Amino acid sequence: MAEAQTPPAGPDLAFGIAPRDFTGETLLGHVGDHDVLLVRSGTEIFAIDAHCSHYHGPLAEGLIVGESIRCPWHHACFDLRTGEAARAPAFTQLAAWQVEHEGDRVFVRQKREQPKPHGKGPVDAPGKIVIIGGGAAGFAAAEMLRRQDFRGSISMLSSDTAPPVDRPNLSKDYLAGSAPEDWLPLRPDGFYAEVGIDLRLRTEVTSIDTKARNVVVAGGGNIPYDRLLLATGAEPVRLPIPGADQPHVHTLRSLTDCRAIIDLAAGARRAIVIGASFIGLEAAAALRARDIEVHVVAPEQRPMERVLGPGMGDFVRALHDEHGVIFHLGDNVTAIDGKRATLKSGGALEAELVVVGVGVRPRLVLAEQAGVALDRGVVVNAQLETSIPGIYAAGDIARWPDPHSGENIRVEHWVVAERQGQAAARNMLGQCEAFDAVPFFWSQHYDVPINYVGHADKWDEITIDGDIAARDCLLKYKSNGRVLAVASIYRDLASLHAELAMEQKTMS
Repeated sequence: MAEAQTPPAGPDLAFGIAPRDFTGETLLGHVGDHDVLLVRSGTEIFAIDAHCSHYHGPLAEGLIVGESIRCPWHHACFDLRTGEAARAPAFTQLAAWQVEHEGDRVFVRQKREQPKPHGKGPVDAPGKIVIIGGGAAGFAAAEMLRRQDFRGSISMLSSDTAPPVDRPNLSKDYLAGSAPEDWLPLRPDGFYAEVGIDLRLRTEVTSIDTKARNVVVAGGGNIPYDRLLLATGAEPVRLPIPGADQPHVHTLRSLTDCRAIIDLAAGARRAIVIGASFIGLEAAAALRARDIEVHVVAPEQRPMERVLGPGMGDFVRALHDEHGVIFHLGDNVTAIDGKRATLKSGGALEAELVVVGVGVRPRLVLAEQAGVALDRGVVVNAQLETSIPGIYAAGDIARWPDPHSGENIRVEHWVVAERQGQAAARNMLGQCEAFDAVPFFWSQHYDVPINYVGHADKWDEITIDGDIAARDCLLKYKSNGRVLAVASIYRDLASLHAELAMEQKTMS
């Protein structure tokens, strides 16, 4: 029996709508089998694909800002006129549709013929750009360089064994078994050759000759550059305990790591997750989805309290309790002997799989050897340029002047890394753009998403609107009465408004 098809949403825009049918900012309709969103911005009406190209978020529930629309799920931003994915985490352009006015009716019948999206183009174009790193920042920079119509050479040097992937999915749906591996690549393998990005996998950079402007790779060979982007990212902290190097003990950072964990999970009855970090608890949720008994061992008394505060920490703990996760808080694993993990408290756990999620540290060796200024990360200016002209840094290693907190900050968020890569690309082309995006990340625990905008290392007050336990809340983290960050559960539009208010410095 054939599976029933979901009927298209809203009115058929090909037959037109009357002004009385479109009185708000948006109207969700369809053209044939395509869901299309009508958007009113000022005196103009635009029509674009109705779903975000990142994770298919419903743009009808998003936020209109000028001639752009922001996705409610992960804050991607699209140009209403062209459909261009203006800000990460989306990279794929949406279709823009032709809006026709006939009499007093509005019709949408066909897609616009759009040129390849590009921005200002090179102002002071270098000939050769080298990117060290194959993660979020490195990929976003390379993709943006080509989108900006840069015609020079791009060499992307990655120590990974796979092309850039959607790393957040590694601890979420892919690890849980609910997302196929073909969802993971940020672009198909053929993309890099097609657009002229020389992606070199399994490539170790040993040093940077800043005087000769050469990057030296293992095995010999120099790669010259006119502009260089350091996007070396972070590496998982490994436990300095006996037995941490056994084949059933894994960190979770790369696709290779995730595949190894999935292989072990197939035959595992019990798993130990060391660390109650975002990665650790997302991994715990994913392994529970595979019906594996999961024990979480961590030194803190309340998970995620340092980042989200006590109320959200208690909620996250209770949520995992509901799904059968067994916590051993205020404790540590001191040794792993075969399948037996010894706890500091004196107990022991047996498990066929151990996942270590105790944080990451920035990869700074190359930057330090090159002589760029460091301060718990690579120091960059507002344009993401380091202390050495022509060398930029983005992603987990970069410490930049954040205009929202007024501090020099370094954060390890996927979307921040992507947006910094995009900004660095434009600045390597001479556009002199200050990086001023508000930090954003999301975390997923079972069916509960947590969004977080801003950055608060510390606070003296948390105000709560709504009910955390009811999974409907918005929390403001304040210092001296000033809002530094906002966390939310199922308050997607409010999260977007908070991001915009921080950008416009109107947050209260």
